[in-house]
Amino acid sequence: MSSVPPAFVTLQIKVQPRAKRTAFQGMREGVYRIALAAPPVDGEANAELVAFLAGLLGVTKKSVTVVRGASSKQKLVRVDGVSIEDVARALEIAE
Repeated sequence: MSSVPPAFVTLQIKVQPRAKRTAFQGMREGVYRIALAAPPVDGEANAELVAFLAGLLGVTKKSVTVVRGASSKQKLVRVDGVSIEDVARALEIAE
């Protein structure tokens, strides 16, 4: 018997730090757009992004990793324990 690896997805995300509130803003050209209330200082925006996605997708913060773009508005984020269908469903509700 082979074990099935846990599901994960990678998401291309463009963030807008220092927004009035943290919220999902939709998707454009295959990129998810998320406004973050936190400033882009000392990793605060990344921490808020991780917490927001974890809460939205029902996973732990440890399951969400900024793979690329830690100091950029353009990020590649890996989320363990979910499928792309789970992400689509959660973001549809968030809109």
